[in-house]
Amino acid sequence: MTIMPDKPKISDAERQLFRDNLKDVRPLTVKHHYQAPQPKIKAVARQRLADDRQVLDDMFSDDFCSEDVETGEELLFSRAGLQTRLMRQLRRGQLSVRAELDLHGYTVLEARQAVTEFLRDSLRHGNRCVRIVHGKGFGSKQKLPVLKNKVNAWLQQRDEVLAFCSARPVDGGTGALYVLLKRL
Repeated sequence: MTIMPDKPKISDAERQLFRDNLKDVRPLTVKHHYQAPQPKIKAVARQRLADDRQVLDDMFSDDFCSEDVETGEELLFSRAGLQTRLMRQLRRGQLSVRAELDLHGYTVLEARQAVTEFLRDSLRHGNRCVRIVHGKGFGSKQKLPVLKNKVNAWLQQRDEVLAFCSARPVDGGTGALYVLLKRL
């Protein structure tokens, strides 16, 4: 328990001195109180904006013009300005593959969704080089590489994809791609 000190005693002379000093003081009369205007905050539909961005990210155009490739044909794509040394390392399989997506058995719609999610997750986890196995098309009706052509077109539409090329034979050859992604 703490003991509070007593209030200091004020004498009658001190009280009178205080009153004498304040005898000419009058309270202010304020006719108008100023109130700062409240800032108008626009409502922002953040979730809708995020959803719209996500739709744009997820969209791949099947009308994208890229030449169809044959089953055994190699794919090679590089954005302007990419270092030659980096592209050479990618083609030789010298970059560490951090994640892989195998599209065997997928329909075109399933593959599109899988590629979208795979690229998003790879970027989020900081994976610089990934492999996508699209197959050679031997299982399709016309024995043509349907997913190979689609993946080729889809990847060229994605800004985060710097380059891609067919994998080395031990990693799937012309049925797989090494994909180089931007750093975030």
